[in-house]
Amino acid sequence: MKRTLLSIGHGYSAQALARILLPRGWRVIGTTRSADKARALRATGAEMMLFPDPDGSVALGAALKAATHLLVSIGPKGHGDPVLNAMRDRIEDADLQWAGYLSTTGVYGDHAGRWVDETSALNPGTERGRWRLQAEQDWSSIAGLPLHIFRLAGIYGPGRGPFAKVRNGTARRIIKPGQVFSRIHVDDIAQVLAASIDRPDPGAVYNLCDDDPAPPQDVIAHAAALLDLPLPEAQDFDRVEMTPLARSFYSENKRVSNDRIKRDLGVKLLYPSYRDGLAAMVPQPD
Repeated sequence: MKRTLLSIGHGYSAQALARILLPRGWRVIGTTRSADKARALRATGAEMMLFPDPDGSVALGAALKAATHLLVSIGPKGHGDPVLNAMRDRIEDADLQWAGYLSTTGVYGDHAGRWVDETSALNPGTERGRWRLQAEQDWSSIAGLPLHIFRLAGIYGPGRGPFAKVRNGTARRIIKPGQVFSRIHVDDIAQVLAASIDRPDPGAVYNLCDDDPAPPQDVIAHAAALLDLPLPEAQDFDRVEMTPLARSFYSENKRVSNDRIKRDLGVKLLYPSYRDGLAAMVPQPD
């Protein structure tokens, strides 16, 4: 049987994995909510369909039957995981060699800047984090599913980084003393997923992040330096205007360990620090 990945929620990270698998002869079937996006993504070599499916997920059920591997990138809402809500019975009956669920390091909650690893206590302090933890538990409850959970730090990469805001003057260096965030370049996400596919370990949980948790203002400052542009003005977290969603990210402070992906999967990060990742993304002159 040809190795076939069903990628439910074929977005930024899943597309990076497809760029590894397609040249290896894989069949990749992806889903998106937009017909326009589906048409555009077909040009990358992926077979695309819509989810939610107006035909009641009939096509998606057929794709699941053909799949040897499953990757789920769709986030949950308050009513639960949308994929399980739509087709849990089909997933329970599927014959899969590997399944991956993309979660978030937000499930750890706030650890006051201390290090966390995959064995650390899970105590999400945000609604989004609690939804993710429930989704992890719901996926893990499916007997016989060869599930691997990937807890992603903040994702960046081509088209997702600070350069545009630095260049147009909207970047802000928001200062909250002691605050750090962990990050992961999209190409490193892809190589970890590919390594897990090559070394399946059902039940495993992996943190996906680089080696360098850092204050957000340092990342903005480094981006400005790479562009040879003025340093954006520092703004006090307690005084700056932010959306509730943006402010909620600062409510949790932790350093995330990536030792397991190196030890168990043999991964050597392409971009071990945001400095490496940003340097590879510097916009070229027009």
